Amino acid sequence: MKASLKWLKDYVDIKLAPKELAERLTMAGMEVKAIQTVGSEWNNMVVGEVVELNPHPNADRLKLATVNLGTQQLTVICGAPNIGIGQKVPFAPVGAHLIDGHTGETVVLKPARIRGIVSEGMVCSEKELGISDRHEGIMVFPEEAPVGMPLNEYLGNVVFDFDITPNRPDCLSVVGIAREVAALTDQPLHLPEIHYEEEENSVSSLVSIDIVEPSLCPRYCASLITGVKIAPSPSWLQQRLSSCGMHPINNIVDVTNYVMLEYGQPLHAFDYDKLSGRQVIVRRATYGETITTLDGVERALNSAILVIADKERAIAIAGIMGGLDTEVTDESTAILLESANFNQIIVRRGCDGLQLQSEASLRFDKGLNPELPLLPLKRATQLLLELAGGKTARDIIDIYPVKSEPKRILLSAEQVKRLSGLEVESRQITKALKLLGFDLQELSSSQFSVCAPYWRSDIKSVADLVEEVVRIVGYDKIPITGLSSPLPAQESTLSLRVQRSNLKQKLRNTLAGSGFQEILTYSLTSLEKLQKLSPKFEVKIPPLKVVNPMTKEQEYLRTNLRAGLLTTLSTNQRHEQAGMRLFEIGKIFLAQGKELPQEREMLCAGLSGSRTELSWHSEKELLDFFDAKGTVENLLRHLGLNASFAPNDDEALSPGRGANIIVDNDKVGIVGNLHPRVTQAFELLTPACLIEIDLEKLLTKLTGARKFQPVVRFPSVTRDIALVVDEQVSYHQVKNIIQDFPLVIDVTLFDLYRGEQISESKKSFAIRIVYQLPSHTLTDEEVNRTQEQMLDRLHRELGSTLRG
Repeated sequence: MKASLKWLKDYVDIKLAPKELAERLTMAGMEVKAIQTVGSEWNNMVVGEVVELNPHPNADRLKLATVNLGTQQLTVICGAPNIGIGQKVPFAPVGAHLIDGHTGETVVLKPARIRGIVSEGMVCSEKELGISDRHEGIMVFPEEAPVGMPLNEYLGNVVFDFDITPNRPDCLSVVGIAREVAALTDQPLHLPEIHYEEEENSVSSLVSIDIVEPSLCPRYCASLITGVKIAPSPSWLQQRLSSCGMHPINNIVDVTNYVMLEYGQPLHAFDYDKLSGRQVIVRRATYGETITTLDGVERALNSAILVIADKERAIAIAGIMGGLDTEVTDESTAILLESANFNQIIVRRGCDGLQLQSEASLRFDKGLNPELPLLPLKRATQLLLELAGGKTARDIIDIYPVKSEPKRILLSAEQVKRLSGLEVESRQITKALKLLGFDLQELSSSQFSVCAPYWRSDIKSVADLVEEVVRIVGYDKIPITGLSSPLPAQESTLSLRVQRSNLKQKLRNTLAGSGFQEILTYSLTSLEKLQKLSPKFEVKIPPLKVVNPMTKEQEYLRTNLRAGLLTTLSTNQRHEQAGMRLFEIGKIFLAQGKELPQEREMLCAGLSGSRTELSWHSEKELLDFFDAKGTVENLLRHLGLNASFAPNDDEALSPGRGANIIVDNDKVGIVGNLHPRVTQAFELLTPACLIEIDLEKLLTKLTGARKFQPVVRFPSVTRDIALVVDEQVSYHQVKNIIQDFPLVIDVTLFDLYRGEQISESKKSFAIRIVYQLPSHTLTDEEVNRTQEQMLDRLHRELGSTLRG
């Protein structure tokens, strides 16, 4: 939001320097993000008057203009089509800094001889002064402009660029900002007086208004002006619009934009003669209905969009943009002026659905008060009569079906101190709130009943009132105090925090080194996402629901990291051809009855897609269970832990393709292939693997410093065996028995066979066993004896036999 200092001074007496005023506003919550000084480069330019105009003797399109500067008269050559005798114009002498109308660059004006005549300066357009992009003619001042006055005094200005917070739609207006300035500087506010003459014919006899759903349009006001003349706006109006970043169009449209900037209430002007049936209907659009908006684009509508319609078709998109069919043109003579209040939600949905935004929708989106439309409408009607002539019909149409009573809030000095820490006297509270336009009723010496003004739709509670008082008194007045008592010693907790932090950092480093990327997801999720983790679409661990969720997607505290990770994995798969490896370390929240939820640190990782990058010399292979299992083993190995695996029945994993992660006989997590139904629910493009580790349990398995083990200097002995076992016997069972023998230091499965040479109910494991002792070199006799005992135990416990 931009507002010029000159415009603000129309409503409040400002004595502060621009920088000091900007600082005061910023400290009160109205951040001024930039200050633009218009005219700082015009030091030697003045207001001049064209007193003589002659044709150039050697050029048909050029004229010789004699300009009175007050102290002297100079002749310049000008080709502008709108120059005339008696005009007050901006004059730039030789040496002035101007904007080149063709290149847009700053240039120094030099003396020039054009077709044999010397030009001693230049009369300027708005573009050459840097005011706007208008360059079709010179800038002409009103008749009362004083000849000889420095241009930076007459036309110069200071423009403040505000960063308005979403809760303050009232400050998306110059009057709203002026109210803040008046309150902060303890100056009275002067609003423009509104009065105009009306015709005998009532507006209600000339047009009818119908609101189909009052909840979508709480209020609709309109006035009718006939006999108007479309023309350019006066220079003062054009300059004010340009200073706020808006382009002047004509006197009708410019007035609607001007009043919107002035009061913060969007308005729209319809060509009354183009309204079918002289009706205005506020309704939802119908499916398949179309409208061509003022930007010339034909747009398809639906029932989620609110429109303004006449008897035959939609003529505007409510709160967003008008339609081309009822646009005000140079031939328009009668104007129906609209000032309405629209539901902010349906306006926002319309903007999102149509991918269309405007200055009007920006304001409606913030939530305007239904009490606002009437005053700006009267102001706009007054200005139209002044600038476009014509006559206005008697009265104003004001459809206001459901008028709500203003809410009163109880406020006390004690509440101000409790919420802000600032001790404020009752008279200061009264003064601060009255300066801001609040209505106060004194109930006692320190308690008040407060009603917010209609333009402050953000005031809902006592805390809001306390904030208003503190803003005006000054945030810098809040005392700085220390804690009432020292924090208790937490040595053991601190040590545990350090261990947990170190563990997480090690896990991050190891996973990053394995090609994983870390993600961060919200702690809040939806019930639908949690249900997707079950093939039966059930939630076994009931999540805690948030009392006031921001959106439906963030209603519950997450009970796992899986949903967020799989959603992110699915999204990224659509933008990345190679395999995806993602992980997250974060907290989950488990309900504990009426107590606060239990918070547990978890690690969750996902793998999906191609194992290697696309290449001509290798076939595409997908990441699978063994990649995930290897990742777990690598993680735990870096922590000095040995992992083993046991069958798993987690329903999110495929049957027979999941395992529990075991450390020191305790389950610390799971690993496995994602269930196909879960994969489908999250719309994953390829099968995925999931890893989940409970960091709280894993932390208890870390024993601290890792012990040094010297390299064994005696050679090892390697033996390969092929065992035939029943189909239901797992390799894990075989490996556990083999590792029980003290001479064994490593066991590796290097082949799995099912085929013709063995029974259908059998399978064969090819296993490499490495034997070694740190004390001496093993003999064949020692190895043979150990292996015979091993095979005997395997046969007794698992029914295995050596494959011949």
